[in-house]
Amino acid sequence: MSNPTNIAAHLAILSTQRPTQPALLSRHGVLTFRDLEERSNCCAQGLKEIGIQRGTRTVLMVTPGVEFLVLTFALIKMNAVLVLVDPGMGWQNLKKCLEQSKPEAFVGTPLAQMARIFFGWGRGSVKTVVTVGGFRPCSGYSFAQVMRRGASGSTFAAEVSESDDLAAIVFTSGSTGRPKGVVYTHGMFSSQAALMRDSFQIEAGEVDLATFPLFALFDPALQMTTVFPEMDFTRPGEVDPLKIINPIQEYKVTHMFGSPALLDRVSRYGEGRGIKLPTLRRVLSAGAPVPSRVLKRFATLLTPDAEIHTPYGATEALPVCSITARELSSQIDNRPGRGVCVGPPLAGIHLAVIRIDDGPIPLWSEDLRVAAGEIGELVVWGPNVSTDYFGMPEANNLAKIKSSEGIRHRMGDLGYRDEEGRVWFCGRKSQRVITSQGPLFTVACEGIFNEHPRVFRSALVGLGEPPEQKPVLCVELEDAEKRMAKGSPQLRQEILDLGAHHAQTQQIRTLLFHPSFPVDVRHNAKIFREQLARWASKKVS
Repeated sequence: MSNPTNIAAHLAILSTQRPTQPALLSRHGVLTFRDLEERSNCCAQGLKEIGIQRGTRTVLMVTPGVEFLVLTFALIKMNAVLVLVDPGMGWQNLKKCLEQSKPEAFVGTPLAQMARIFFGWGRGSVKTVVTVGGFRPCSGYSFAQVMRRGASGSTFAAEVSESDDLAAIVFTSGSTGRPKGVVYTHGMFSSQAALMRDSFQIEAGEVDLATFPLFALFDPALQMTTVFPEMDFTRPGEVDPLKIINPIQEYKVTHMFGSPALLDRVSRYGEGRGIKLPTLRRVLSAGAPVPSRVLKRFATLLTPDAEIHTPYGATEALPVCSITARELSSQIDNRPGRGVCVGPPLAGIHLAVIRIDDGPIPLWSEDLRVAAGEIGELVVWGPNVSTDYFGMPEANNLAKIKSSEGIRHRMGDLGYRDEEGRVWFCGRKSQRVITSQGPLFTVACEGIFNEHPRVFRSALVGLGEPPEQKPVLCVELEDAEKRMAKGSPQLRQEILDLGAHHAQTQQIRTLLFHPSFPVDVRHNAKIFREQLARWASKKVS
């Protein structure tokens, strides 16, 4: 199969080569690749008739399903620019994202349209409105009207896409600051799809359970069938396990992505009930480090041949590295305190570790690199890496480095490479704790305390100003029904004693029990350490 620059062009090929293969399976029926090609062409023509054109920045806030896929591929085919924001990031953050991206069209559910009007999203820039499903709370067009216009108009002719044409603005979750609009080009989308296919050996005809809707965009390029589970996609950590298990079994799902929080919830339910998922060949989990106990527990649901992959990356660079749970458990020295091994860089991805610097680095120099094994900031570049934030020159100054080979992206993550070339993640740069005795790296330190069987997760925060910060360990207990209770003095001492046996954590002597950590909306897995630090400062003072 050829590799078109526009990822939606794969549909035209599949509608001929695999016309009856399902593009989407759901309780509402089957949508084949031929159906999706025809409907997205009709939709594209209809959108064109109402004023959405090449380059039109278009917000898409639609529940995953048939309309979501039809609209997504229609907009990509016509070279409109998708503006993708996570509705769970909060109304104020959403408003900031839309003020920054200045969308000219807004396609959304009735609830999204009411929120747009009430909160003033896109006021002054949105000119075209399409409501999908239910009643129409505002002027504009319904999805049905768009489809009728497309059917009665001329036949849609797909736009030609260049590799560096803007395809989408995808906003980060804002877990460590203001959400940023990551520029995705058509070439970047295509490179990501090819990298995922080759790295994870995805085969034509597989079935994907898409618990992260954006990834469904890659399915036609990978010749996979999509299944959307019935869940709140902004709260994967609260999913009903049966809403994941049942569709896997019913539709014979072979591939799925699940955040660490989702895998934890499903595996707890499945392990105790002896549930098996024999069709599942491959599981990907990312968004935050995946605890080894979660990997082991989820593996009990799978066949011995199935693999769990833990790819590392970010909205700006996806994926960068990957390693399997089997490799982690059998081949890697995972002593507490080393950080989290995320594997070697994938084929075609370049990665360097540079000295830690909180300021901008305008130009690349080889002397930025640190020695092997030394912790520094991770920098990546390659065809799947974004080189720009939309309308945010300050963010570009801090995250991008110019070089003779193009732009290199600073991940904002700290880590190192071991003697085998594998990458180890030690925490976010902005979240390191700088004490009078030196810096403490969150994920590396937390791994030591997470060894205690009663610890569900921990978070290291710093109180005060560098370089005199006071390190405080926040702990969420493993037993759900006991998380609201304070840990006993004995438990507190047991946890602190773990740190006392490691040089890097000996100075951590303050521990606070927290009922439920604040986490990111996208994966329910990244810990909002900034919020915890504010909470801890009130407790300690």
